[in-house]
Amino acid sequence: MFIFDAHLDLSMNAMDWNRDLSWSVADIRNSEKGMSDKADRGNNTVSFEAMRKGNIGLCMATQIARFVKPTNPLPGWKSPHQAWAHTQGQLAWYRAMEVKGELVQIKNKTELDAHLNSWEKNAMGHPIGYILTLEGADSIIDIGYLEKAHQTGLRAIGPAHYGPGTYAHGTNSNGGIGAKGKDLLKEIERLNLILDATHLCDQSFWETMEVYHGPIWASHNNCRALVDHNRQFSDAQIKELIARKAVIGMALDAWMMVPNWERGKSTPQGMGLTLDKMVDNIDHICQLAGNALHVGIGTDLDGGFGTEQCPSDIDTIADLQKLPALLAKRGYTQEEIKGILHMNFIDFLRNVWS
Repeated sequence: MFIFDAHLDLSMNAMDWNRDLSWSVADIRNSEKGMSDKADRGNNTVSFEAMRKGNIGLCMATQIARFVKPTNPLPGWKSPHQAWAHTQGQLAWYRAMEVKGELVQIKNKTELDAHLNSWEKNAMGHPIGYILTLEGADSIIDIGYLEKAHQTGLRAIGPAHYGPGTYAHGTNSNGGIGAKGKDLLKEIERLNLILDATHLCDQSFWETMEVYHGPIWASHNNCRALVDHNRQFSDAQIKELIARKAVIGMALDAWMMVPNWERGKSTPQGMGLTLDKMVDNIDHICQLAGNALHVGIGTDLDGGFGTEQCPSDIDTIADLQKLPALLAKRGYTQEEIKGILHMNFIDFLRNVWS
């Protein structure tokens, strides 16, 4: 079944991890033997070949570069100008992959429908579709830069990532959106960008809901009722997003899927982590909504973790094709499964871009 993945850090893997995604997953793993600079070396799950094998023909592909002030202990760039420049390097990589025939950028409904039709006819021989999204807005030097980004194809943006940011507070921090955040939200709405609520801390989330009236989704965010952490959404937040006709993508990072995960110590096998945990999160949102229209897939695979920190039945991203059988086993109909794997997000895009 066709899959839309609402969150993949493709350019980060290429530019920061130095992975050639045109190689096979196995070749990338072999090239990283003996490397220890990053926790997931040799454990990657994503390549263009694996995406095609798994019929993942469309994704939200990120740009990401955090600006950190001197008091912020998180890793990142020392100025927003450096962060902006890094996102432009990531954009250059996407453009190079277009020239190579690996990717094709999707910016509007006409291009979306044309890509889906072409993919259906020749998946293995067709470029993978990507829609540009910005994870964390700190690289937006001033509001004028958001329009520059939109002109290059940016179609979704998350105001924050981890920690305190320029425009909002993210995961593991507390605080609101402030005047700059409100100005950013107005410009997002004017440009008809999709606001990605993922990573907003609780206060920033609710302040955003008070002032923002444009399209909103959450590309990769699980349920706090199942794993009690501020990175997850509470039932109240999920219900708010449902009321706004949002779609929430389910992520595959282990610590978001099972309680008490210890990075570097816990293992997927030891914690009993399988794709069934993803289905638990899907089912929780469906029960809150009373239907299967507000949930999708946003794996975040290779977003700083690999097989050491994702479900044990995932070797490569192609294993997402195990989901239809797992969902059917829970009683979901074929139409509902189709919605979860791609149509909910695609229908959302068509509505925004109509």
